[in-house]
Amino acid sequence: MNMKKYMTSLKLAAIALCGSMVMISCSEDNDSPAPVDPTITNIVVADTNFSILAAAVTRAGLADALTQPGNLTVFAPDNNAFRAAGITAAVVNSLAPADLAAILTYHVVGAKVPSTSVPASDSVRTLGGKLLFASKNANGVFVNGVRVKTADVAASNGVIHVINGVLTPPTKTIAEIATGNPQFSILVAAVVKAGLVDAVSNPGKYTVFAPTNAAFQAAGFADEAAINAADAADVLAIVSQHVIATNVYASDLVNNATAPTIKAGATLTVNTSPAGVKLTGSANPFSNVVTTGAGTTFDITTTNGVIHVIDRVIL
Repeated sequence: MNMKKYMTSLKLAAIALCGSMVMISCSEDNDSPAPVDPTITNIVVADTNFSILAAAVTRAGLADALTQPGNLTVFAPDNNAFRAAGITAAVVNSLAPADLAAILTYHVVGAKVPSTSVPASDSVRTLGGKLLFASKNANGVFVNGVRVKTADVAASNGVIHVINGVLTPPTKTIAEIATGNPQFSILVAAVVKAGLVDAVSNPGKYTVFAPTNAAFQAAGFADEAAINAADAADVLAIVSQHVIATNVYASDLVNNATAPTIKAGATLTVNTSPAGVKLTGSANPFSNVVTTGAGTTFDITTTNGVIHVIDRVIL
């Protein structure tokens, strides 16, 4: 072989060798592991907007639990949400770890629930053992009437939905809330007369539009004695048309929407300006939802649903 041919062969061999090395290098790159999403704890600790939540998670002893492999959904209040609820880092440090854990576990569901899977209205059990009431409508995704402001933050062990409020675990049923408030004494008598005590005491996801004593008096029921003197079937008909068999928060009220009550054939029509409900087809005015303060007279979350105070009996 002459020198020119020999040099040409060496060049071809070198090119082939380089090509092989490039292919091997590409193959090695393809075998490298894909990036892994950080854990829920990693995300919370790394984001300064979650500094109060991070402090709460640490003090409650939940940081490790939110790092472990699994499928969790965390409804995460940001700093603005905590501050709006009067909770600062100093307040967090003043609370007992067990109390913090009870609050925080009410924000966690033991399954991965993307925003696309949130139903129009339903309840889900939290890690704290209590029901959380979720809903989705044209206005967005909500839990206990609190809006999800940023959805579907991916984590290696679940998903985070950022919310604009702090969720308070309920401790009383609808019946217990009503019996503990003197302004509902006529309503309580009506519920007893109608035989619906179990319905508003047992587990569920009810919505009750609760008329005050003044509302009953305006409708011709002066006191509890007037309710007790009325026909039981008539009282049942009245009370049952104030109850919806699923959770409906103020955030779920859509103007001119309708919702069936637990009374067969009785449907409520919704008004939003101002918020109110009335029997569909009725000539009576709307019963206005009293809106002086969330969690006080409307969106009162209970262990088995939600209460809205109204200023007229629905007739």
